Amino acid sequence: MRTKALLLTAALSAAGVATSMAQAVYSVNAVGYVNTSCPPGFSLISNPLKATDNAISTLFKGVPADTVIYKYNGTTWVGATFDGDVLAFLPADAAAQTVVPGEGVFVKNPTATAFTITFVGEVSQNPAAGQTLSHAIPKGLSVQSSEVPQTGTASDLKLVGAADDALYQFNTTTQQYVTYSYDGDIGAWAPALAPLKVGEAFFYKSTLGGTWTRDFSVNSQ
Repeated sequence: MRTKALLLTAALSAAGVATSMAQAVYSVNAVGYVNTSCPPGFSLISNPLKATDNAISTLFKGVPADTVIYKYNGTTWVGATFDGDVLAFLPADAAAQTVVPGEGVFVKNPTATAFTITFVGEVSQNPAAGQTLSHAIPKGLSVQSSEVPQTGTASDLKLVGAADDALYQFNTTTQQYVTYSYDGDIGAWAPALAPLKVGEAFFYKSTLGGTWTRDFSVNSQ
């Protein structure tokens, strides 16, 4: 009950937890890996690579018993718990949920020490000449992340704010979100956005809804 209350509070008021991330490594053929550290308690992370299988049951193999992965569908949370007796995430329908670049999930680490999740896959790039990477940002509250494994502020990563939008980024030291609001009169975030780590997800409250669109090519970075 306490866990459900915490997650619901995070979804409705953006008061919750996030994570610290390790550096991403990727090769010129656009296949690489990202190491993500999950400290004790909750972390809000993303999978910044396109894996062969993006299901929770595959992406999070090897985590400690009783680790829980929560995905928010815009209304409710669905949790998959790693059962140490059967060595599988349960229930099966929750474990079958996918986590693709641009999304994010809560990870609950039930142990007293951090563990590392290694994501392996393809770096998202522009699909063809003249095309861009793009995914939807729904109206209201959602969990968002960069589609590519880069550090930088959300603005650096080409997320364009609109009047009265809000971004909630978790500070792992204080265990609270820092709230940023987009001022449409001056066309800027206040306070100034802090950088996002590779593989860090965040809550975003969109007034109108829209898309997060950008150009990216490994060869041009």
